Amino acid sequence: MDSQRWRLDGQRALVTGGSAGIGRAIARELLGFGAEVLIVARDGDALEAARDELLEEMPEGRVLAMIGDVADEEQRREILDWVEDQGDGLNILVNNAGGNLTRPAAEYAEEEWREIFEINLFSAFELSRYAHPLLARHAASCIVNVGSVSGLTHVRTGAPYGMSKAALHQMTRNLAAEWAEDGIRVNAVAPWYVRTRRTSGALADPDYLDEVLLRTPMGRIGEPEEVAAAVAFLCLPAASYVTGECIAVDGGFLRYGF
Repeated sequence: MDSQRWRLDGQRALVTGGSAGIGRAIARELLGFGAEVLIVARDGDALEAARDELLEEMPEGRVLAMIGDVADEEQRREILDWVEDQGDGLNILVNNAGGNLTRPAAEYAEEEWREIFEINLFSAFELSRYAHPLLARHAASCIVNVGSVSGLTHVRTGAPYGMSKAALHQMTRNLAAEWAEDGIRVNAVAPWYVRTRRTSGALADPDYLDEVLLRTPMGRIGEPEEVAAAVAFLCLPAASYVTGECIAVDGGFLRYGF
């Protein structure tokens, strides 16, 4: 067996929202497979703590960090300029940064739902476009977008979040078809409830948690590392013929029947 099919040695990965939760788990997973990891997040203290933690776990690895808000157009360009300054282009882009504000559809202020789209969808589209020349320098590179089951079916996230994630999944399919000739694979993952700081509030309600678990055949909440493993697989040379795919990491939620 060619072990290099299951390694990312010599590859450079950019992970947005990399300071906590799923993003930090993805950075750890890619680092463990041998990639050099660049992480971006808005919170400088959390970012530095994540970098220190990753290097403590894997002192032989290389982790760089940059404070940046992917929802800001100027900062998006600065992030890609920083990546380009590292030299040798980019092999992997993981569009993980996201946000939400849950309200009934009729109660969103316009700026609120537009902000959800900006961080969940427009940032991923723009970063992908800016990264294209760097990714295309290599014979094989990839983008992985972190979507959501809310982009595939109704869940109680609020309509704008689900709309933005559905569009992200469609963007994944479009870019996969368009950029295949450039050697760039584009895939997505769609998590259900995963144990992170962002979900801790909702899951702290025991009645709500029971409802979630009743709709999840595996009967438990997912862990960030389980999403990260799916992302890492999609980045590996072993997944070289997989593009335009959206893998649900959901404990069977989307397949639930009665």
